[in-house]
Amino acid sequence: MATAPELIGPDASRGGARTRSLRLRQAVTILLLFGGYGSLYFCRADLSVATPLLVEELAKHGISHDDAIIHIGAIASFGVLAYALGKLFLGGLGDFWGGRVSFLVGLVGATVFTLMFASGLSLPLFSIAWIGNRLTQSLSWAGLIKVSSKWFDYSSYGMIIGILSISYLVGDAAARQWMGMLIEHGFGWRTLFYFAAAVVGVLLVVNFLFLRESRVQAGFVEATPNPLNLFAGSESRPQSLRHLLLPLVRSRAFLLVCLLSLGCTIIRETFNLWTPVYLRDYLGYSMSNAARMSAVFPGVGAVSVLASGWLSDRLGVNGRSLIMFVGLGATAVALLVLMAMPSSSTGSLLPLLAIGTVAFCLLGPYSYLGGALALDFGGKQAGAASSGIIDGIGYLGAVVAGDSIARVSVSFGWQGVFVALAVVSALAAFGAGCLYFLGAKAAASGGHLP
Repeated sequence: MATAPELIGPDASRGGARTRSLRLRQAVTILLLFGGYGSLYFCRADLSVATPLLVEELAKHGISHDDAIIHIGAIASFGVLAYALGKLFLGGLGDFWGGRVSFLVGLVGATVFTLMFASGLSLPLFSIAWIGNRLTQSLSWAGLIKVSSKWFDYSSYGMIIGILSISYLVGDAAARQWMGMLIEHGFGWRTLFYFAAAVVGVLLVVNFLFLRESRVQAGFVEATPNPLNLFAGSESRPQSLRHLLLPLVRSRAFLLVCLLSLGCTIIRETFNLWTPVYLRDYLGYSMSNAARMSAVFPGVGAVSVLASGWLSDRLGVNGRSLIMFVGLGATAVALLVLMAMPSSSTGSLLPLLAIGTVAFCLLGPYSYLGGALALDFGGKQAGAASSGIIDGIGYLGAVVAGDSIARVSVSFGWQGVFVALAVVSALAAFGAGCLYFLGAKAAASGGHLP
């Protein structure tokens, strides 16, 4: 965070007060962004948690268990595709109209479309509502990144974006715990969706009233961007779309980060969506316990994100790629261990330990991609576009986490799913190693990433 220059006498007193005021406003900004983005995951976890209930509901209308799983997987894939396309083509809007607007659009869309999902019982309605929900939410993370770039100096990107990154993990874990309790008390799937919409609606109002675009608007000096970013340090709007995109797409390191995002997001989205079903169908957990126990993935991931963010600020920019290499390699090993776990009807705890290990090794490195690394490339001028492209490419690949993973689990069992994910993680670890060498070369030459 910004620090005041050394002053003497009354100027020192005014400078200290100014610094304290800035830090207070930065803390408020973190809380608003954290709460708002975390709440969005109530409107994502609801489909995952409600899937066993929806499968039972659809069975009453003549749809078999396997067909219902595939239908819901297809809905999830359409939603992820809309989310990916939104990040690719709408994420950069935050660089033109401001990050605050993009952030609020996501909160509005999540509230409205979640209420639409709960309003009926038909696969077409579910599809439209889920696509609308994910499409509008696609703007929020890029908006959060844009606002962050204008409130914080680059020297604290790792820790600040790490804190904000755990918002979705905390939100996801909290949503699954609360929804599991609702299920345990006999509430149906519609209640889960109404509850999720209510949570986001409250945070929408709070952010609309108190969130500000930048610290310059609040009367403070501009934040300092990473000097190695591909753009100038100005906060001004980009001159054109071409001026915004060309430096990014010409960078080999940036394109490699996009591919890393693709691999990591496939793994993350698979666990986000299918963990309750895996715990219910393969390990014998009750519906309420499967919902609550699925919180182990985002819960452990939150610890990983904080630890990784803290460590990356101390290892330097190139330390992020080293942490990613180690983490993704360990993720591949943990997935193979999970593959070897036998089926159970008693709710075994060992698979939960393996799922927690995957979360710890994967989610910390994953949080760099659309966060700190996006700001390292895009700075304040193109932070939203950089984040949108990185996440968008990732979520294009994550489309397979819905329909394709559903079909693999039906045809080859969960062992086949975990083997496929282990291969993806190993390839991503290799890519992280390549990124490390590109970063080391850039650091040695004193230039920006190639």
